[in-house]
Amino acid sequence: RALHFVFKVGDRGRSARFYRELLGMSVLRHEEFDEGCKASCNGPYDGKWSKTMVGYGPEDNHFVAELTYNYGIGEYRLGNDFLGITLVSSQAVSNAKKMGWPLKEVTAGVFEAEAPGGYRFYLEDKEQLKQDPVLKVTLGVSDLQKSVNYWSDLLGMKIYEKDEEKQRALLGYADNQCKLELKTVGGVVDHGTAFGRIAFSCAKEELPNIEALMKKENQKILTPLVSLDTPGKATVQVIILADPDGHEICFVGDEAFRDLSKVDPNGDKLLDDAMAADSSDTWFAAQKRKKAS
Repeated sequence: RALHFVFKVGDRGRSARFYRELLGMSVLRHEEFDEGCKASCNGPYDGKWSKTMVGYGPEDNHFVAELTYNYGIGEYRLGNDFLGITLVSSQAVSNAKKMGWPLKEVTAGVFEAEAPGGYRFYLEDKEQLKQDPVLKVTLGVSDLQKSVNYWSDLLGMKIYEKDEEKQRALLGYADNQCKLELKTVGGVVDHGTAFGRIAFSCAKEELPNIEALMKKENQKILTPLVSLDTPGKATVQVIILADPDGHEICFVGDEAFRDLSKVDPNGDKLLDDAMAADSSDTWFAAQKRKKAS
């Protein structure tokens, strides 16, 4: 099942405002870490970082955003790899207008809003769905057919739509889940330094099979099967892959992840407390230095 997309954020306060106040998402859980993740969840950084899961409902049945914040990094360079997330919410459109957040109508009733860091969200101005309002994640590819083959033949996704003229395809694991849209960018896919990661869960016993298949097919494995600990919470097994364009893909054992991803009622407070205690901006200002990019 489709789980989440990982965004690196340089300004945690503005990002929290966008996801909570504009999109209307809730903080599902927040965790602080003193050192980098074994599976590079926070990118190629070894220092202190945090992870905040935000979404419209529990991760069991909603596609959510994972916001990773590295304390010493102020901004990331965007590439053309992440092309946007599309969701249905007239409330988000209304919120954006009230907040004076820039909106651009890209097609009738669909507005583009840019999250801090430059990440694009496409808001359909309709009543929010009772099921998950997040419809699709769009990623850029250099060769549509090659990517479709990878995601459908090797990773078992169903092809819902394929449009050769518009050079796009829509794939997914189930009708009621967030879909993956692949769209040709007309050249090489550039991941910048903001490169994200898309995550899915499967039965734990499937993970070694995925690893074996990727080895057999000479496909890239970024992180071989590994166990990840979250202090005081469940230990999950993950494998990280890269598709033909280098998009990072995480598969995680479903059973442990359901335990790990239970909604924490203190999520908002933990995030707010962490932001209040974060003196990194003050420290860099005192040193007359900018946070790294």
